[in-house]
Amino acid sequence: MELELRGITKRFGALVANDGIDLTVREGEIHALLGENGAGKSTLMNVLYGLHQPDEGEVLVDGVPQRFSSPGDAMAAGIGMVHQHFMLVPTFTATENIVLGAELTSGGGFLDRRRARRRVVETSERFGLAVPPDTLVADLAVGVQQRVEIVKALLREAKVLVLDEPTAVLTPAETDDLMRVMRELADAGTSIVFITHKLREVRAVADRITVIRRGRVVGEALPSASAEELAALMVGRDVRLTVAKEPARPGEPVLEVDDLRVTDAAGTVLVDDVSLRVRAGEVLAVAGVDGNGQTELTRAIVGLQRPESGSVRIGGRETAGMSVRQVLDLGVGYVPEDRTHDGLVGSFSIAENLVLDLVDSPGFSSGPSVDRAAVRRNADERVREFDIRTPSADAPVSTLSGGNQQKVVLAREMSRPLDLLVVAQPTRGVDVGSQEFVHQRIVAERDRGAAVVLISTELDEVRALADRIVVLYRGRIAGEVAPDASQEEIGLLMAGARRADATAHTARTADTAGAPGTTDAPSQGGTA
Repeated sequence: MELELRGITKRFGALVANDGIDLTVREGEIHALLGENGAGKSTLMNVLYGLHQPDEGEVLVDGVPQRFSSPGDAMAAGIGMVHQHFMLVPTFTATENIVLGAELTSGGGFLDRRRARRRVVETSERFGLAVPPDTLVADLAVGVQQRVEIVKALLREAKVLVLDEPTAVLTPAETDDLMRVMRELADAGTSIVFITHKLREVRAVADRITVIRRGRVVGEALPSASAEELAALMVGRDVRLTVAKEPARPGEPVLEVDDLRVTDAAGTVLVDDVSLRVRAGEVLAVAGVDGNGQTELTRAIVGLQRPESGSVRIGGRETAGMSVRQVLDLGVGYVPEDRTHDGLVGSFSIAENLVLDLVDSPGFSSGPSVDRAAVRRNADERVREFDIRTPSADAPVSTLSGGNQQKVVLAREMSRPLDLLVVAQPTRGVDVGSQEFVHQRIVAERDRGAAVVLISTELDEVRALADRIVVLYRGRIAGEVAPDASQEEIGLLMAGARRADATAHTARTADTAGAPGTTDAPSQGGTA
């Protein structure tokens, strides 16, 4: 089945999310839709899937114009979509989730569980998608949950499958497996639209690439295009994709975490007996799939979450009982993973956001009065230093792009002397060009002597910035590796393998790859 989008335009008030986009997806091809976060990729696919109605343009299937008023219309036309955040019911089995909304019933109107299970097994075996039909979704690994979503679409006879940022929550091994499945589906005639901002994955699996920038198609490319060429298309200028840094010169320990245990209100253990040291002048990266305790560890370090047991010392001082304000006053900078909810006040101006945790300091206030002139001078300096793209520092911070909002948070946290910088998901939702700048600033803080804790799910980012890497799995440290450790070894730790097992597996793989009669094939997928 061939899919064509002609002149698709979608507006949300004054915002033009899609501006006259043309896109053709041929039968049996993997067509990558590449662009920064916020470029309009997901909006375009939501138009295709009937979740949004286009203001202009049309969708054609095999040359016939279509109008999808709901996802049901799109599915009836042979279009399936796997969203970045899975649409699954955790307390249902894989089979129940797959047939939900398209139930197979018996003569009495009841769900025919045997027939439903049989169809799920047949579909998963036909397409090489191993899915345990009777297991609750809550008990499935994330990569298997994604297979459930794909089988759900294929069971409805999808001829075009849209995958929206499908590797965002996968380990490298799960990503490799997904790439294999995508290729097998395409070889069997299924057309795949692969939405991503990760250059490595696009070049590994796509047949053709369309690049979107600010709601418009700015170019098409083949996977043979270099990462630098694709990045330049995404942001409109040349981008340096490597991080330039000298070897670290670590000093004394700044952050000392011992036997830290954090639980939630229900008593579930989220951080389990974690101990680590971070020294002045080094970057310790905490890697892992999202949801393995990184958020809670970060919040405990900066005083936002009280641990059940264990200790956190910063500069030799125990932080138990301290307020967040007192922790920050120890020389701590904190860049939260969700800048919108935890890092910025959207209705406040850029200038005001740049002094949120500094406004009561002598430089910006005298008694109860805020020195507005000092706040404005600070804003002008920070806007220049951090290249914050805005017509005025008086504009609400909510009017900025994601990358520029992140620069505001970084500028505020790095505008005072730091002994410890805790930075979580620093480039989430940030374009390739801004990523380059963010990485440079993190390295600069390290080189000035700060201890840096980097929490990131992006393996390339972790390996580029880290001097040491620890991997969290289900709240525990699965192992520590050097930045030059293989992606496979780190990925195995992210999947729960022990350090010794991961190292041994990597060594065996290397021996096999170098043995006579074998092929040393590079691994596809991974993160970018």
